[in-house]
Amino acid sequence: MSARYLLPYAPDVIGGLPAGLDALVWDGDGPAPSDDALREVEFFCLPYLRHAVALPVIPHLPSLKVVQTLTAGMDDVLPHVPDGVLACSARGLHDASTAELAVTLILASLRGVPHFTRLQDQGRWSQEFHQSLADRTVLILGYGSIGRALAARLEPFECEIVRVARSARPEERVHGVAELPELLPSADVVVLLTPLTPESRHLVDAGFLSRMKDGALLVNVARGPVVDTAALLAELTAQRLRAALDVTDPEPLPADHPLWHAPGVLITPHVGGPSSAFLPRARRTLREQILRFENGEPLAAGR
Repeated sequence: MSARYLLPYAPDVIGGLPAGLDALVWDGDGPAPSDDALREVEFFCLPYLRHAVALPVIPHLPSLKVVQTLTAGMDDVLPHVPDGVLACSARGLHDASTAELAVTLILASLRGVPHFTRLQDQGRWSQEFHQSLADRTVLILGYGSIGRALAARLEPFECEIVRVARSARPEERVHGVAELPELLPSADVVVLLTPLTPESRHLVDAGFLSRMKDGALLVNVARGPVVDTAALLAELTAQRLRAALDVTDPEPLPADHPLWHAPGVLITPHVGGPSSAFLPRARRTLREQILRFENGEPLAAGR
């Protein structure tokens, strides 16, 4: 059997598709369909969290027109997409889940939750003062759809929000990245949401970190290589800065990496997207993209 679509979910799982629309279903587990079955595939949706397994299938798709991801970032995918093939991200799909995790990392770090968890393991009751999010300045670097979702969740916490994007957008009170040297010294929390590009790789280097105030918290829910790990380790080891990292460089983080045990760091294993919010939004995003493709309409988040 050949088909125009190669999907990680059966059509009925994503709410059904128009009659007569044939789809192969492959979720990345087990072998991919045969070359003969793949010869007419025009639309390939990569299985979530299985890009390493799925990307080698692309050269076996001679009729390919669209590669669709279920991730917001595509830095690992774009080098594998042939010329003339449209690559589409799932922009917007992870806004709620990633913004929730960013808030969780901020609050947990400021209020000392990792410390209290270790005390709990020891059966120790120790009342202490820790920082509140109220009255703090939070700088969001990478003010796109996830940045907006984060800002909306932060507003009730009575903190000041500073928004920064690649280019200034005065109508939205968004600063340009060129203003960072003046903005960083006043930020208590810096949240990274910028995509990984040649320009953003190691954007957070020794110079960037040196401009952050003593005791400030760096939160990375973007991509690990946005941060120079060696430079961050130096600041953590000196106990001048703290960090909450959902992504690291390298990733996965080796068990013997010094970042695991650096002072003042909280690490989660790239779980900004995987949550109960994922599947309903993934189904909706994928179905909408397929219907656009069938109707000859422009696809969302294509590049």
